[in-house]
Amino acid sequence: MQLNFKSFGEENAPPLLILHGLFGMLDNWQTLGRRFAEKYHVFLIDQRNHGKSPHSLEFDYYLMADDLVEFMDEHNLETAHLIGHSMGGKTVMQFAVDNPNRVEKLVVVDIVPEDYPAGHEDIFQALFEVNIDSLQSRSEAYETLKPLVEEEGVRQFLLKNLARNKSGGYRWKFNLQAIHFNYSNLIANSLTNFDVFEGETLFVKGGTSERYMQIEKADEIISKHFPNAKIEVVEGAGHWVHAEQPQAFFEVVSGFLADDSPTMKD
Repeated sequence: MQLNFKSFGEENAPPLLILHGLFGMLDNWQTLGRRFAEKYHVFLIDQRNHGKSPHSLEFDYYLMADDLVEFMDEHNLETAHLIGHSMGGKTVMQFAVDNPNRVEKLVVVDIVPEDYPAGHEDIFQALFEVNIDSLQSRSEAYETLKPLVEEEGVRQFLLKNLARNKSGGYRWKFNLQAIHFNYSNLIANSLTNFDVFEGETLFVKGGTSERYMQIEKADEIISKHFPNAKIEVVEGAGHWVHAEQPQAFFEVVSGFLADDSPTMKD
């Protein structure tokens, strides 16, 4: 699958691939991507069924990891640093255990390799309530979401996926049907007991985020699959660490990547 992407930075700089989370897209990472591009050749990637990447009813972490292999091959990237948030974090974890020799350093943001209980029912209900085929305006979609999605920030995050058709009307950038149909795959842990990545790994937790990464048990879960991992907590941030505390997140990740980071290519 040929994934949509944007790139920033010098082509001879060490490559850094960044993957968004569920219902997200590469645009969510553009500000930080440009900052990382001061030292890295940054690729912001839309995962399948998100952003401008192709849609498919087949949707799980094995496929998304394979998509990443295809992407790296297409762009002649033998190895790269990887950053993945939430769903993107599960993708890069699967990629790392399957392709350890292609990962320089791994950064996983506010997610761990475990099964999660369902927790997006309200969002699915709200999105299906939007009559996308007859929608007349973004404000109409906002008013439909308002009584069903309590947090203003989440409503705005979802509405970034609303796109206008050239022929008129609106559409969702993400593949809502495929995401809903495969939701059980997305909240499941795809790693087996034998999956291990021994490379340098950083797990970044939002200080106020408890659903996705509980610090008291995270270390045991992580060390099983990532024995050379460390955990950093960014205070004052929830699940969207990079959006809520971008400066602190940038400093933590930059410090980790810069420690013995590969030099420029000849």
